[in-house]
Amino acid sequence: MARAFAKISFTPNVQAVQTEMGSRMAYRAAELGEAEEMALGAAEQAFIAERDSFYQATVSQTGWPYVQHRGGPVGFLKVLDDRTIGYADFSGNRQYISVGNLRGDDRVSLLLMDYPQRRRLKIWGRAKAVDERTEPTLLAKLESPDFRAPVERGIVIQVEAFDWNCPKYITPRYSRNEVEALLAQSRQQPAAARQAPGVLGSGALPLTIAGIRQLTPHIRAYELRHADGEPLPGYRAGAHLRVPIALTNGDVTSRAYSLTDAPDDPDCYRIAVLRMDDGEGGSSALHDGWQLGTRINVDAPDNYFPLHDDGRPALLIAGGIGISSNAKVIRK
Repeated sequence: MARAFAKISFTPNVQAVQTEMGSRMAYRAAELGEAEEMALGAAEQAFIAERDSFYQATVSQTGWPYVQHRGGPVGFLKVLDDRTIGYADFSGNRQYISVGNLRGDDRVSLLLMDYPQRRRLKIWGRAKAVDERTEPTLLAKLESPDFRAPVERGIVIQVEAFDWNCPKYITPRYSRNEVEALLAQSRQQPAAARQAPGVLGSGALPLTIAGIRQLTPHIRAYELRHADGEPLPGYRAGAHLRVPIALTNGDVTSRAYSLTDAPDDPDCYRIAVLRMDDGEGGSSALHDGWQLGTRINVDAPDNYFPLHDDGRPALLIAGGIGISSNAKVIRK
C-alpha cells in the first residue's frame, strides 16, 4: 500500500533527510501513485495469522513513544476483515501504559516479525479497547479458546496503511517448535538435491523472494536474497537476472529483468516487473505466482552491455519501464 504508507510516514522532516541522503526521488514515486483502496491482501492476512508475537508502539500524553511486546498462541492476532485486525489483551504486569496511551491518542504502529524467513510487516492504524461489558460478541471473536491466560480486554485496530519492510540485517532466529520441526524433517529425509519440490528453475544460485513492494498499480519491485543467507555474486550496472516463471498452463518459462539498484547491498538483488495482461503471460504469471518466501534457482547475473571503465561518456536510451536489457548504449 505504497501511497497510504508514504502519506503517513514521509513527513516534511523525513522528506528533508531523504533529500540530504539522495533517496528522495526514489521514494517520491510512492507519494505520486494512484490512490489505492486500503485492504489487507491474502499474503498479509496469512502472515498475520501465523504470528505468535508482535511489537506495538503507542504515543503518551507527553509525546513519548512506548513500544511493547505482545505475545500469545499462534493466530492470537486475528484478521476480522480486510481492514480490521484485533487481539485479546491478556493480563500482565498491570502497568497499563499502552491502554492508557490509547485513551489520549488512538494511533498505533505494529511490527510483525518472521525471523526464520527474515520478513517483517509494518502496520499503522487506529486502535480502540473493547471489553465484556461494552462489546461481548466482538471480544469473543478475539479470544483463543485453548489459551488459558486471563483476558482483560480486546484491542481492535482499524488498519490505515501497511508496508513490507526490507529484510536486511534481520538475524534468523527459531522458536523451540520450529527447531524441533526442522530436526524431525532432517531425520526423515535423506540428503536431497538442491532442486526441492516447489522450487522453480535449475540454476546454481538458490534465491528466496524476501520483499515485494507495489511501486505503481502495475509495477512491482521484488527483493531476492540467497536462500541459505550467503552473499550473492556481484554485478555491475546494466546487469540482468533471468528468472523462471510458472505459467498457468503448467509450463515453466523464463524472463530477464534488469537489476534496478546500484550494487551497494551484497546480500540483495532487486528487479521491477511491469504487469502486461495483454502480453505473452510471463509478467502476469510472475505477479500472480511470486509470493514472499517463493524459492527459485537461477544463474548468476549476466550483462549484455557493460559500461567501459575509462572516462568516455556513455549515452543510455531507456526502454520499457527503465534502463533495461532493451536499452542501447552508444559509446563515443
